[in-house]
Amino acid sequence: MISLKDERISYMDYKQIDERSAVIRTLKENDIKIKPKGYSMYPLFVPGRDYAVITHIEPDKLKKGDVVLYRRHDNTGILVLHRICRIDKNGFYMVGDNQSVIEGPLEKECIHGKLIAVERNGRTFSVNNIIYRFISYVWLLLRPVRMPVAKSAVAVKRCIKKMVKRNGKEQ
Repeated sequence: MISLKDERISYMDYKQIDERSAVIRTLKENDIKIKPKGYSMYPLFVPGRDYAVITHIEPDKLKKGDVVLYRRHDNTGILVLHRICRIDKNGFYMVGDNQSVIEGPLEKECIHGKLIAVERNGRTFSVNNIIYRFISYVWLLLRPVRMPVAKSAVAVKRCIKKMVKRNGKEQ
């Protein structure tokens, strides 16, 4: 497994950084398995539990809805795994599954790989799975309203837990 921990940079020569990057060099020849950190791609990835299997791909073959590994060209320069929400003549626009703010446009040179599978609890599923594709499509469509929907779902889940707990005490 490759770690993204050492991929943080503090200067702006991204082409040189990518040439020296162990992750990017490995990805050009082999698929890689990484453990995403943070909650930007929740619920697709749960930090500490799930792995992402990434393959090298030519950016011209990418489409809306694909999850890609790209180098953020800001003062952090970190590698990020987010979903493409739009492609136009200016570049690629990305958004995390647990975010509503769109990042972009990004140049195709920023993109280094595409998610091809998710490993969860020892089981692997392909992103070509029809159920995964459908859920991803709907989730992307819901981007403008998904934060209120997610918060409502959490509130309903809490209420159900309280009711179950209360009913358990009454018996």
